[in-house]
Amino acid sequence: MANLIGLRIRDAAVTAVGVLCMAAAAVGYAANSPPTPAGWCKRLAERLPGISASSCQRSALTPSGGISLQGFPILARHFPPAKGVKDGYRPVRILLLGGIHGDELTASAIVFQWMQWMQMAPAQDFYWSVIPVVNPDGLLASRPKRVNAHGVDLNRNFPTPGWQKDAPRYWARATGSDPRRFPGTAPLSEPETRWINQEMESFRPQVIISVHAPFGVLDFDGPAPTPHHFGRLIFNRVGVYPGSLGNYSGVHKNVPVITIELPNAQTMPSDAEVKRIWLDMLNWIQHNVT
Repeated sequence: MANLIGLRIRDAAVTAVGVLCMAAAAVGYAANSPPTPAGWCKRLAERLPGISASSCQRSALTPSGGISLQGFPILARHFPPAKGVKDGYRPVRILLLGGIHGDELTASAIVFQWMQWMQMAPAQDFYWSVIPVVNPDGLLASRPKRVNAHGVDLNRNFPTPGWQKDAPRYWARATGSDPRRFPGTAPLSEPETRWINQEMESFRPQVIISVHAPFGVLDFDGPAPTPHHFGRLIFNRVGVYPGSLGNYSGVHKNVPVITIELPNAQTMPSDAEVKRIWLDMLNWIQHNVT
């Protein structure tokens, strides 16, 4: 209990400092990258393996309305189905997320690569909401870090039932109060998780794909047949944690969550493997999500 009280005091102090510094941080971002697609992409391309500023700009991402603690926009793009949403046609709606953990560079880079193929069959039959970099502050820190600018692990900050009791206890007992896995002091305490939660409510995905690294496996939570492999990634359950997206969406909201764990956080898979993962993922969606 004393440990938790200390964490609350620390988090309150961090919040106060964050409020005072957000304007300065935003100015710092603006100074280093003008508030334009070219400026944002220049910053991101400096960190992401295999992604150039020009390829980032071709992805046509735009500010979603969400803003990180340090003032960087959460960039997103919707890809409606090629045939449009009309005449009773109801395409599968897919929320694709990369970079919830800022030090998992390949998790964002591979989403940028997949965006090149969104308007080809069969991906063009689905309705996509794509956010390649959920945690820009972690990615763009002087040294990329798992947590956001508040020191919170965003993938432990979603409002799973019993969070107030379970998340702090799990963090203390199972991780030894590892600062890289700090869940925050309240669910949805962070602007990044609040925005993702709002997008889930407004976009109403039928499946969520969240890309991570570096376990090199495929994980799954939710009410649909389990995928056995995407490319060389074989299904191997990683676990269900208080505050995790898989727990929140897959277990409690009954919206399936595929967690793709790439084998390396800094080195991309081969081009052929990137394509195989993509095609296997689309094939699974076609046959298992209605």
